[in-house]
Amino acid sequence: QVQLVESGGGLVQAGGSLRLSCAASRSISSFNTMGWYRQAPGKQRELVARIISGGSTNYADSAKDRFTISGDNAKNTVYLQMNSLKPEDTAVYYCYADRVQLGVPYAYWGQGTQVTVSS
Repeated sequence: QVQLVESGGGLVQAGGSLRLSCAASRSISSFNTMGWYRQAPGKQRELVARIISGGSTNYADSAKDRFTISGDNAKNTVYLQMNSLKPEDTAVYYCYADRVQLGVPYAYWGQGTQVTVSS
């Protein structure tokens, strides 16, 4: 059973920074993709950033130039550094990972961490 545990959320003023962490219960190199999604009240869950096996990254337009996703294989942890935060970044942020084993796809989600940006 794979577990993803997020941490690092909180309350910050607009223009501030936060770093989210997602600790995995197995090597992050075993996943095809790891990433961060967010869900604001009344809105659908949306991709924020992801890192794909091999190191390539994708960002939502809203996250480009402000957020950076990275991974630490030694700590089995993926990070999301968020700078220049805006009130519209307020949401629950979820860590996500997926892998394929014996041809069967698996997807995993963390429990979420709240990020609140005050104006």
